[in-house]
Formats: sequence, C-alpha cells, structure tokens
Amino acid sequence: MSEISREAVDAAIREYRDPYLDQDLFALDAIKSVAIDGGKVTVDVELAYPSEGIAGALRQLVGNAIENVSGVGDVTVNTRQAIRAYQAQKDLQSIAGVKNIIAVASGKGGVGKSTTAVNLALALSQEGCRVGILDADIYGPSVGMMLGLPEGTRPQTRDNKWFIPVPAHGIEAMSMAFLVTDKTPMVWRGPMVSGAVQQLLTQTQWNDLDYLIVDMPPGTGDIQLTMAQKVPVTGAVIVTTPQDIALLDCKKGIEMFRKVDIPVLGVIENMSTHICSNCGHHEPLFGEGGGQRVAEEYDTELLGQLPLHMTIREQTDSGQPSVVAEPDSEVARTYRDAARRMGALLSRRERNLTSPIPSISISDD
Repeated sequence: MSEISREAVDAAIREYRDPYLDQDLFALDAIKSVAIDGGKVTVDVELAYPSEGIAGALRQLVGNAIENVSGVGDVTVNTRQAIRAYQAQKDLQSIAGVKNIIAVASGKGGVGKSTTAVNLALALSQEGCRVGILDADIYGPSVGMMLGLPEGTRPQTRDNKWFIPVPAHGIEAMSMAFLVTDKTPMVWRGPMVSGAVQQLLTQTQWNDLDYLIVDMPPGTGDIQLTMAQKVPVTGAVIVTTPQDIALLDCKKGIEMFRKVDIPVLGVIENMSTHICSNCGHHEPLFGEGGGQRVAEEYDTELLGQLPLHMTIREQTDSGQPSVVAEPDSEVARTYRDAARRMGALLSRRERNLTSPIPSISISDD
C-alpha cells in the first residue's frame, strides 16, 4: 500500500466549504487534528457555532473527499462544537453563567417577535447548545405560556437572593409573569421596567448557558435604549414582516442597536407568505422581498423567512412551539437553519476573554 500524502489529505479536507461562513475548515481553525495510521485517516473537527444539524453532512462530505486520496482505506471524521463567549457592546462584562446574550427585538408589536424568540431558543437547544430565555417584555410577558408552563408557575429561590430558572422543553426560562399574576397591571415607567429586567437577568442563577435569548419589549423607546446600553448583549436579531410599515420600524430597530454598538446579526421575516390550510397555496399577502432589502441596505443577513400558517399560531398557543411539536417540519428546519446562521455570524466577533460579573452573596458571618 502506498504511503498517504498529508498534503493530499489536507487538500481533500479543503474541498469542504462551510455553508454559513463560506470558508474551508482550515481557514476557520476548525481542524483540530489529522492522524494518519497506515491506510486509516482520522480527522477531528470542532466548529464554533451550533452545528448538530449539519454534522452528519459534514462527516459524509469530508469523509468522501478523503476516501478519494490514494492509499486511504478507512476514514473517520469526528465532529463537535465549542461555543465561545464573544464581546458585548462597549466591553460590558458578561453575566455569570451566560456566554452570549442575544436580543430578539422588533420596531413594532404584532410581528411575531416572541414566537420567534421562543422557537429560536428551542432551535439552538436542538442544535446541541445550552440555552435560556429571558422574557423582558414586562408589559406583555408571554414566553411562559408559549413554553407550556402552567399559570401560577413560580421559580424556586436560593438563599432568598437568587431565582432558579424554570425548565421547559430542555431550556431555562425566566419571566416577570412567574412573579405576578396575569391580572396584575404593570403600570411602570421606563426606569422601573429597565431595573426589573436587570434584576431578573442578574439575580437568576443561569446554568452555564451558551446562549441567553432575551425577548425584548417591542419598540425603540427609552426602555429599549436603556436596556441595550446596560445589558451586555453580544448580538441582536430583528424580527419584521414584509409590510412597508413594519420595515420602517425594523430599520429603526437596527439603528437603535447600531447607536449602542450592538451588532445586528440578521433579520428574520415573519409572515413571508400565507399558506392556505386547505390547499397549500402560497401567497405573499403582505408583500415580498422586504426582509432581504433591509438586510442588504444595512449590510446584515436575512436569517430566515417564516410563513403565515395557522399551525405556527396553534402550536405556540398550546405551549408546544413548532420546533418541538413538529421537529422535522419545514418551519422547524427554517428556525434551526436561522439558529445555525446566527451562531455562525456571531462566531466572527472578537472573543470575550474577561471574567464575567460574579454572583455576590453577603452574609453576617
């Protein structure tokens, strides 16, 4: 048997280009080792973004390319992912137990922001990440209901100082709705809302999360601006619909995050097309191409386009969001693709090498 050329093996590996970052695995520093033992080649690949959904295809494509190298008899491609912590705006210190905070926002209400935040969090979890979600929409908290948590759910506490997040569908959740009843009116001014969100964020004992999704309040007013300045956010996702009026507000949301130096990782377009529940006909009721135009105008990415379909609403209202209810559906695949794309874009950001803000406990001893 002829000796295997390491150069030929490396060239075969370079044939694979990452579908989200459009670079080969060596350029991404994803190749951790290449071992050649007789006719056997073993390659270890480590991606820096959520990638379980494409791991099988990566192993097959890289393995097939190496098998064509002269002398190779057996190939093993091992894949794993390592989510790192990336810098927040203005180098704010990260929160203990959380690597990255992703703000999901919209310039206006009624565009499916909370539905997107919940499904995005669940999609990241299904991609093999440790994920939490914080419902920062103080005036209209709905994440608990969307996750199927019963009314009256309360978080456990530790040492009368810390909230323990509530588990749901494999992710951790925290919301003002867990602390009040659905009949409690939140008649608060902006500073009180911002303070409450910061308390929920910093007094919750998050458990070594790769991503914390924050469902932001709709709009771009004082509350949103204050939160964007004080919460250490590593990236933002803007939710819109194709309507011109929604796109105008979408642009305001992007401008707000730019003002406070938070990178906008991309845009998710909801209600992109209407799918008839009887015949399956697709029709762009609210216009088309709007999300793509905004993404191009602001040099960001269109992460995904979700249809206006009755099942998305029904599944979310029942506490079984689409990603959980029908994990193999087109809608679930779109959310998972958006999650991978978002994570890949975030992996280009500079890493955060500082220590997070520690949890401080004061006793009388």
